Amino acid sequence: MTATPETIVSRPIARPLDGWLRVPGDKSVSHRSLMFSAIASGTSRIRGLLEGEDCLATANAMRALGVAVTREAEGDWRVVGRGLRGLEAPAAELDLGNSGTGMRLLCGLMAAQSFSSTLIGDASLSTRPMRRVINPLSAMGARIDSVDGHAPLVIHPAESLEGVNFEMPIASAQLKSALLIAGLYAASPTTLHEPAPSRDHTERMLSAMGAEVTRDGSTVRIAPCQRLEAVDIRVPADLSSAAFFLVAASLVPGSELTLEAVGINPTRRGVLDILEAMGADISLANPQTVGGEPVADLTVRGVTLKGARIPESLVPLAIDEFPVLFVAAAAADGVSEFSGLAELRHKESDRIGVMAAGLRALGVRVEEGDDWVRIEGGQLAGGTVDSHGDHRIAMAFAVGASVAAAPVTIGNAREIATSFPNFLELAGTAGLSVGPAA
Repeated sequence: MTATPETIVSRPIARPLDGWLRVPGDKSVSHRSLMFSAIASGTSRIRGLLEGEDCLATANAMRALGVAVTREAEGDWRVVGRGLRGLEAPAAELDLGNSGTGMRLLCGLMAAQSFSSTLIGDASLSTRPMRRVINPLSAMGARIDSVDGHAPLVIHPAESLEGVNFEMPIASAQLKSALLIAGLYAASPTTLHEPAPSRDHTERMLSAMGAEVTRDGSTVRIAPCQRLEAVDIRVPADLSSAAFFLVAASLVPGSELTLEAVGINPTRRGVLDILEAMGADISLANPQTVGGEPVADLTVRGVTLKGARIPESLVPLAIDEFPVLFVAAAAADGVSEFSGLAELRHKESDRIGVMAAGLRALGVRVEEGDDWVRIEGGQLAGGTVDSHGDHRIAMAFAVGASVAAAPVTIGNAREIATSFPNFLELAGTAGLSVGPAA
């Protein structure tokens, strides 16, 4: 698999997208499968693991903590768990690269250990807010030093952790997961109240491994745990990665593209609901449950998308898909309005600001506020955009160029490899024209 180039060019295409694709494994499930298998008792086999740079950083962090993590074939991994209390002090800093998921979840895990650790990341990750995780973990008894709420994070041994009853200020699966992981080690139960549903992969996987996790409406509770049992895990195809092809095939007339075995977890499927609100033609077939996660084949057909006002209730269920949804709105007929998007300001980039600037560079009329975006649809012009090292923004503009008036050059695209290392290859298979700049 070749590395993603720093600059790519995506060109308008003349024929419909068709065929069958299998996008890589779910990023959220992959991170958790590595981390939770590491603290389980016994050997877990993981099939379909996403081998992007973010997940590989988590695998390396587990190795640094004394866990035997072995890649046996493409996507097939074996993890020999050390048990809840079996991790070893790392000899060096734990480098999470660009992965906010890896760093925030690891905060919860390392806060419960009997040794110190230091979590670092790349320049982008070092700007992302960590106080939202540090503060509630500190209320549980964790001792975490930061640089004004940012990485590097130095985590000291805590005498003990106590459960908390915590009102979450935002709907964040990363925050929720960090606290649930720490709750495994606490002396009393941990209860979290969500303002809106967020991804529940942590609850599903920990429950499958034997943890006592319960939900009552918007409240999630985890009891202290003595032991997690290793399980075999099949990682579904990532809906966030599938979203780029769902939008591309929707925009190109005559397309009919099927994406195989995609995860359709109810706490993740907001992108499907938003696209359907815009008139997309997406059908589901062969539904089944794989490793506790619902999956289905998704077939999408080319249509004329319509502008829509998207309810805030769908935002937490599609938080990673908004870059490509903004592109869908830019190519749709009419005006689209999105609100409740404040969290997008704190992703790998300021996704509202960066997407708005890129769309304007391609001739799209965009208005933005602190947490809202208004996009007037029409045809995108060609031009040059800067993804600011944000993988999802780079891929979103690659999709938009397929129906632009002229080619689009996308800078700082190398980070696509963090979540979708074979994006260029699969894009070509589907019928998109994306490749390195000359």
